[in-house]
Amino acid sequence: MTGTPDWRAWFPGAEKASLLLIAGPCVVESYDICARTAEALQEACAKEGFYYVFKASYRKANRTRGTSFQGIGDEAALNILSQVRQNFGVPLLTDVHETTEVSAAAQVVDVVQIPAFLARQTALLQAAGYAGKIVNIKKGQFMSPEAALFAAEKVAMTGNRRIFLTERGTFFGYSDLVVDFRSVPRMQAGGYPVILDATHAVQQPNTGAGQTLGERAFVPLYAQLGVVAGADGIFMEVHPEPAASPSDAATMLSIEEARALLPRLRRLYEAR
Repeated sequence: MTGTPDWRAWFPGAEKASLLLIAGPCVVESYDICARTAEALQEACAKEGFYYVFKASYRKANRTRGTSFQGIGDEAALNILSQVRQNFGVPLLTDVHETTEVSAAAQVVDVVQIPAFLARQTALLQAAGYAGKIVNIKKGQFMSPEAALFAAEKVAMTGNRRIFLTERGTFFGYSDLVVDFRSVPRMQAGGYPVILDATHAVQQPNTGAGQTLGERAFVPLYAQLGVVAGADGIFMEVHPEPAASPSDAATMLSIEEARALLPRLRRLYEAR
């Protein structure tokens, strides 16, 4: 398969958009946090000519410790996501972890996401494909760009070719990640739009502290480099008060930081 499809055809009203922005809090904590983030980013994206998709995990299955926060409950979180869609009219993305989760999530969201650690799970990938939603596959931290194409192929075998591949960094030792920006054109050459995840890419996983740490200061740099590398969109986790979040507090941007970054991304997009 060659040639990258235009992702704009997958979303209503996206025909004139430039860059895709997928952004929101790491996990659904409350309606207030989701609504504040969605409203602010929707307004900022409209100003910059971006197409906005709100993201939040309804449950966090991949936690370092068994005592780590996993969510407020699946039904409550999915209901909050539905309210965000109803009140702000934004498309939604959330991730799934097992085949049994796909149906319930797909009833609520527009984009079903496969987490990086699960990017080789054939049954999960194909369940997401059969759900008929757009599928975003996070490239595993252990995968080459070429190996990620095989993950996309598993979804495409279901007849669903609305597939994003997302670069989110590769393991560099036990507790750091590095981004090879060659991944962007290499995965695009395989026939898929590519997203650059600027917040998970700065994580420092597997730390002795028993939690994932990270270097938030590099998020703007990675987002900008992603645009320069030709990414079709940028993925960022954004929270009204990142330090107060029970998940990924070290790497999320504040709403103010995200707003300040978007004009720079627009200018880089226009220059490429």
